[in-house]
Amino acid sequence: MSYEIIALDIDGTLTNSQKEITPRTKEALIEAQKLGKKVVLASGRHNSGMKDVAEELELDKYGGYIMAFNGGKVINAKTGEVISSVNFPHQYIEPVYNCVKDENITVITYEDDLIVMNDKVNDYTHVEAKILKMDSKVVENFLEYVTFEVNKLLLVGEPEIIDKYEKILVEKYKGYFDVFKSCPFFLEVMPFGVNKGASLSAMLSKLGYTREQLIACGDSYNDMTMIGYAGLGVCMKNGEKDVKKIADLIADTNDNDGVARIVEEYLLNK
Repeated sequence: MSYEIIALDIDGTLTNSQKEITPRTKEALIEAQKLGKKVVLASGRHNSGMKDVAEELELDKYGGYIMAFNGGKVINAKTGEVISSVNFPHQYIEPVYNCVKDENITVITYEDDLIVMNDKVNDYTHVEAKILKMDSKVVENFLEYVTFEVNKLLLVGEPEIIDKYEKILVEKYKGYFDVFKSCPFFLEVMPFGVNKGASLSAMLSKLGYTREQLIACGDSYNDMTMIGYAGLGVCMKNGEKDVKKIADLIADTNDNDGVARIVEEYLLNK
């Protein structure tokens, strides 16, 4: 059975250290789409922070998909239709916030195309805004401000503090919502059962593909579900050790056209 669809994490996987798609990678993915292969961008990012990448790869032309918020929102890049969207349970925003309020952790969510954050500032506070190229707003009373529906919360801080609160939140709220790192200083707080692997499974079922036809490439903890689910699960050489353990193979680094090499070998049969 041939591979027909590829799901790609963006940061640390599709893009290099300069947050750019290299010419070789772009050429390979567009060539694959011309052959009828489907491309899914699967990221923890807000969907607005994925539009430029989707446009560069011409997903609108070839009928690709944008999977934002670790699968919390899925968009048809060709039509702009929101295929699915899952909100974070509002009743748990306050408990999460109160759990970390005494630490130097920035609590982030999203109001349309605006990043909303509390007033705790650390070295990683503004990384998300730079990556997404979105405006941000600091609010003095986060809980009073966030009355709208959100897809996820993002906790940002020093890696050792993030590790500490990952364990605390997982232990206290297992089964109510999901918690996992997307990088050492980002802790994703998601609706229960929403992850890249589950969303890809639902998407493939709708599109008529099987998991054996799927390649999934990633580098970090939030990629583990899709790497484990895919017929061919790929971790980048620059990826986390735990992610490498569950991958079917290790690709070259994101700075050495690792994704392009996978596409060329398994989708283009070069």
